[in-house]
Amino acid sequence: MTFKGFEKVDFDTFYIEGLEERMEAIQTRIQPKFQQIGNELVDFLAAQLGNEMFLHIAKHARRTVNPPQDTWLAVADNKRGYKKHPHFQVGVFDDHVFIWLALIYELDHKSKIAQTYLNHFDQLKQLPKSFMYSLDHTKKDAKPLLDLDKKDVERFRDVKKAEFLIGKHFAKHDERIYDGNIFIEELKSTVHPLIPFYKLALQSKTNYTK
Repeated sequence: MTFKGFEKVDFDTFYIEGLEERMEAIQTRIQPKFQQIGNELVDFLAAQLGNEMFLHIAKHARRTVNPPQDTWLAVADNKRGYKKHPHFQVGVFDDHVFIWLALIYELDHKSKIAQTYLNHFDQLKQLPKSFMYSLDHTKKDAKPLLDLDKKDVERFRDVKKAEFLIGKHFAKHDERIYDGNIFIEELKSTVHPLIPFYKLALQSKTNYTK
């Protein structure tokens, strides 16, 4: 099936009380859309990178009491998991959709990747001005890329729990997210300039980057 766009009810999911009730809504409303979006993203990235890519949809399996405040899909080059690997995310909070190149705290060789990004800091700053960055994937907060400072990347390098995510936010009133064709084009145009930084992260892990 083709992705037809998000719906307002998807955002309302995060106002549902109770873990089981909210998870049921995530599974029925949002995860089928993630499957459609993820299939598009996997094919796009595989063609761009020349490697097989794998879709992972968040299961929130560790939660026992508190319902999730957001949910997401991830695409990585590893079939078994994504958290220890550089990956792309598409997800939903109650007020926006996000698209990230995500480097989260479980990442292997995090300090090497961060140092590589510091070495290419000028190129990071040349990404589109509409881009945002975040230092914590669990928080809604994100800052404009224009505000990115080397200290942010140094913190990502030096603090064990620090993270680095870069990409775009789409507010829930943004009409582009309700049209499937338009959103998929926005997804591809967001991910495309991030691919060089995804490659740098992979190269850092395998010691190809000095």
